[in-house]
Amino acid sequence: MKNMEGTHWVVHRSASAAKNKAAHGRSCEPTWFFLSKLLVSYNPKDSILDIMCQEIECTKKIRILGCHLSYANMSTQTPLPWQDPDWLKQAHDWIRAQAARQSIQITGEIEQPHMYPWSTVLRIPSDEGTLFFKATAAETVYESALTEKLAGWFPDCMPELVAVDPARGWMLMCDGGDQLRLSIRPTRDVTPWNPVISRYSEVQVRLAEHIAQILSLGIPDHRLTVLPALYTKLLFDEESLLIDQEKGLTSIEVRNLRDLAPRFERICSELAAFGIPESLNHGDFHDGNVLLRDGRITFFDWGDAGVTHPFVSLRTLFVSVEIALDLPDYSFTPEMAALLERYIEPWQKFASKEALLAAYRLSKPVASIVKALSWHKTISPLRGSVREEYAWIVPEVLKEFVVYEKMLSD
Repeated sequence: MKNMEGTHWVVHRSASAAKNKAAHGRSCEPTWFFLSKLLVSYNPKDSILDIMCQEIECTKKIRILGCHLSYANMSTQTPLPWQDPDWLKQAHDWIRAQAARQSIQITGEIEQPHMYPWSTVLRIPSDEGTLFFKATAAETVYESALTEKLAGWFPDCMPELVAVDPARGWMLMCDGGDQLRLSIRPTRDVTPWNPVISRYSEVQVRLAEHIAQILSLGIPDHRLTVLPALYTKLLFDEESLLIDQEKGLTSIEVRNLRDLAPRFERICSELAAFGIPESLNHGDFHDGNVLLRDGRITFFDWGDAGVTHPFVSLRTLFVSVEIALDLPDYSFTPEMAALLERYIEPWQKFASKEALLAAYRLSKPVASIVKALSWHKTISPLRGSVREEYAWIVPEVLKEFVVYEKMLSD
């Protein structure tokens, strides 16, 4: 898997086929298919099969849950900056210099376990434990500065930073422990989410006081007053909609979405009327982006963050729960209801429980648009077959918006 030359063909289990077998009460043997020219980033704590079972099942569950794939036909693709030997040397030199300043000794080879069009991660063994270096593309260069701010405000639950270079979007971090996923997926027990969602909600409440500082870092502005204009702009970016293409929206779907613009503006206005302060949305809040170690919670990977209605964060969390419990799309189970109760508790200083639950229902279509905008920002700079790998996701998430809007209308 480390050889980056040539084309890699990777075989994965079809989660949809496996789920259908289980739904009919038959024994669920894996079904196999080829996933085309993709390189899977291997995490020794998760099998590749399990990772892909999480990601391929449906559009709603792509990258929202941490897409562990990148293009791998490196001989014919436009090289990523993270592959450039000069860039890697600069990164390695910076890592070694920053470690030395902290009297940390690097004890082995620096590895590159993750490489995507939008970011890369390097793993560094040291006498103080494993360190991780992250670099991001220009579109999310603010992540390192945001993480530094968050770590200053909430040192108990944010990455422990060794060094940050905000201008280049680089950061060097301590190992935060195991993914929350490892406490949930094997047993299909979501109770480990309980302290996590409570702490996340508390953090969001307090972050509402820091919105001006957060926006000054260049974080996307997805506030309710801004979203209607962004919605309209997105729906006139015809290249991103793949109109009348196999993986895109039909002309009729696009027209219907454009006709829903006044409706979306009303939804945003009604949601704002509850008086819940806008805050920071993690943007990718699933069980792979939370770390646990000795009772410490770490929220990391803030590259998809934006300022918007806080309840937008629940969308990705509940998709993560759907996968953990092997549920159909758009499920809402007692386990989810219990997590929602925990989440809204700190917000009851702003509105009643009944009002908060009503606001959550209104936030669902808003969350779909925020996710579509986030994907649009990620995909827009990509070109060629790399863009083709991901371009279909914006149209599919817009279809999800239509589903949630209809749920409100029914």
